[in-house]
Amino acid sequence: MKKVTVIGSGSWGTALAVMLAENGHEVFIWSRRQDAVDELLKERTNKKYLPGVVIPDSIQATTDRKEAVDGADIVILAVPSRAVAQTVRDFAPYLKTWQILVNVAKGLEPETLFLLSDVIKREAPQCEVCVLSGPSHAEEVARKVPTACLIACENEAVAKLVQEEFANPRFRLYTNTDLIGVEIGAALKNVMALAAGMSDGLGFGDNTKAALMTRGMAEMKRLGMAMGGKAETFAGLSGIGDLIVTCTSMHSRNRRAGILLGQGKSLQETLDEVKMVVEGVNTVQAACQLAEKYHVSMPITQSIYAVLFEGKNVEDAVLELMTRDNKAE
Repeated sequence: MKKVTVIGSGSWGTALAVMLAENGHEVFIWSRRQDAVDELLKERTNKKYLPGVVIPDSIQATTDRKEAVDGADIVILAVPSRAVAQTVRDFAPYLKTWQILVNVAKGLEPETLFLLSDVIKREAPQCEVCVLSGPSHAEEVARKVPTACLIACENEAVAKLVQEEFANPRFRLYTNTDLIGVEIGAALKNVMALAAGMSDGLGFGDNTKAALMTRGMAEMKRLGMAMGGKAETFAGLSGIGDLIVTCTSMHSRNRRAGILLGQGKSLQETLDEVKMVVEGVNTVQAACQLAEKYHVSMPITQSIYAVLFEGKNVEDAVLELMTRDNKAE
């Protein structure tokens, strides 16, 4: 049994905490909100983010950073991508060299265009850093729906250690050492899910969504390889696997946001209605900058940016994509 601390009391962090407690580990959840801690401890629920799921009595919760990570073998970062840097910075004084940080957020740092693993290494260089990725809705993991993900780390031995502690008959983990490919796939699939949702919101069909997903994967792969990632990573769980689940499921907040945008709602109206972090909105700007930096063609990504931040009509964006110059695949 190991001590595992989950930083963040959202849906994914809570689902992982429940799963790891059932694996037999000593689990702590840290939340910045005292009311969230009180609900977890007294009511054994997380009604806002994971309704209907019972929190095991063995799980502890606290708002105290030092108490949360003291003695933890594995620390899971389950906060929105935009909060990763500050969160690690706040916890860094209490983190030890032997502790493993597992990031489950999917995105990029807008100011630096860094992968989140690089952000974490910058703020807590004393720790090993892993990334958990793949097609995994928190709602399904918490209900023990069979799920396969991957754990990526440059140190394969560390990845295998985390694999051993997380895996169970309903949660299968593969290891991977290609952090660049894994993280680019994880971040950009949210952008493509916005596009898929817009297609649904406009009333288009399966043909359209299949085209968006396929050509979207081509963009993800081009950028990832230009940055040093491996082609085969994009054919795996953090590439095509995560893309499929995020573009097709109503659990996906990015797809839901895209549907609202396709129906004519503004970005602010959309975010107000979804009421949760829509990572694709934060990621698309950085993705466009990376495309320019690495001289990579990403027309779908750039069209999504134009819709979100330049006022382009969604139908006009689709028409422009469909009438680009003919080319070979």
